[in-house]
Amino acid sequence: MQFFIDIAVAGLTAYLAFTNYLADAIISYLPADEESMIEEVTAPDTSLNLLSLPSLFERSSRPDILLRNATYQQAAAIAALAGDSTYVTDPEEALVNIFCTFTSDTTIRTTTGTGFFIHDDGVILTNAHVAQYLLLGATDVLGDAECIIRQGTPAEPKFKAELLYIPPTWVQKNASLITVEAPMGTGERDYALLYVTESVTTEPLPESFPALEVATELLPRTIKNDVVTAAGYPATDLLRNGANSPLLSVAATTTISELYTFSSNYADVISIRGSKVGAEGSSGGPVVNTEGKVIGMIATRGDDATDGQGSLRAITLSHIHRTILEETGFSLEKNLSGNLSYRSTVFTDTLAPFLISLLSQEFTN
Repeated sequence: MQFFIDIAVAGLTAYLAFTNYLADAIISYLPADEESMIEEVTAPDTSLNLLSLPSLFERSSRPDILLRNATYQQAAAIAALAGDSTYVTDPEEALVNIFCTFTSDTTIRTTTGTGFFIHDDGVILTNAHVAQYLLLGATDVLGDAECIIRQGTPAEPKFKAELLYIPPTWVQKNASLITVEAPMGTGERDYALLYVTESVTTEPLPESFPALEVATELLPRTIKNDVVTAAGYPATDLLRNGANSPLLSVAATTTISELYTFSSNYADVISIRGSKVGAEGSSGGPVVNTEGKVIGMIATRGDDATDGQGSLRAITLSHIHRTILEETGFSLEKNLSGNLSYRSTVFTDTLAPFLISLLSQEFTN
């Protein structure tokens, strides 16, 4: 429910619309027992009886490249020493539009998605199916790529950003689906971290970015029917009138209708009832509680028959926290700060070639 891509890439559009304390010692390998890396995660509450969604990611099939790379582990551990961030409570203040353009000899293709700042150093949380374009551009299959971070209403170009993290398991599982005409997704592990690198205007980068505070604790069953605010950049006018149409940010109050688990008894997905945010382009937007903390990120379309037109499903921040800990050895909070440029370089050198290879194979087969 996310992108506007021209007719020439309709198959890709269908997929994207539905479907990131210094250690006592950093050594050249990690313990073989991955359980030792997830001690910060509270055990699931088996009394919740959450509705189940199928999980696509078997433990045995998860790439452990980051867990086994000493340089990446050291970079992430150093980041854990960074100071506290400051936060805003209005989701539209932290909202960004991610607008990517691919140019080849014969076509110009554009995509648009939503993200939001979750650290005042300029770290953005968005969907993996948005951030993957920073990888796709490196394959040379689609031509030259440029992604611009836009802000405001209407959205205006502000920054350039680089990829800080994307789950290797997500790319490994979804690489084969990119060219499928109309695949469906659940949102599992569909997240990524970007960070702002430079300004595209005459204004310098701000000293601090307006970030939302995330709530990574497990969600209780009693959250059902709670009031929340969803925000995003719905692309209805863009789809109808073309890429030059102004893109406006939208925030709407709605309620939670249901909680789901990926067969683990963790609250991994929340359904929210229909609102004006529920349109293509809003994927990657935040869902915040009445305290202004992010509890979920929009990932897929909901069930309009049950929850009304414009319904959505969002993966929870506790799902992101738990799974990024599994894949990197560090919590979401510890993946957000530090020397972002260095960490991005380490990520690129360590993992991006593996992910790019997967994506390149799919486009050349």
